[in-house]
This record gives sequence, C-alpha cells and structure tokens, in this order.
Amino acid sequence: MDLKTRFETAVADSKTLSEKPSNEVLLQLYSLYKQATEGDNTAEPPANPFDFVAKAKYQAWEELRGKSADAAMEEYVQLVTKLKS
Repeated sequence: MDLKTRFETAVADSKTLSEKPSNEVLLQLYSLYKQATEGDNTAEPPANPFDFVAKAKYQAWEELRGKSADAAMEEYVQLVTKLKS
C-alpha cells in the first residue's frame, strides 16, 4: 500500500478510536494532518489572545514548518497505528 493510501486509512481510523486521545495527542494529530495536506502554516496567528485552542493549534502546526508532506504523513500513520494498539 502506498503512503497516501495508508495516510487516508489512518485518517479514517483516527475517527473511530476506542478512546479519545489526550489533548496533546489530538494537537499532534491535527498539526501532522495540516502539514501533510497543506504544507507549512501560512495563516496569521490568532488575533484573540484568549482563544487558547486556536493558539495551541497554530503553534503546534508552526512547529512542523519545513517538514515534508511525506514525513508528516508517515508520522501521522505511525501515531494512529500506535493509538489503535
């Protein structure tokens, strides 16, 4: 199975995990997904300093700047595989 197919399968699997991952793991999944599908973060930082969720998502994605889409897909697949077991 090629990487893109494994990634798409992992995305589907991530929605049916037996238990909800921690917020830290959810941020990891979010940022890896965004990096894999959109590349480097080009959005403006959240304007509201009290929107902690948006701020955390922005920072998590920003930390992956420069990581290739393939590397992000591979890490995403590995993380979901780990969460399933």
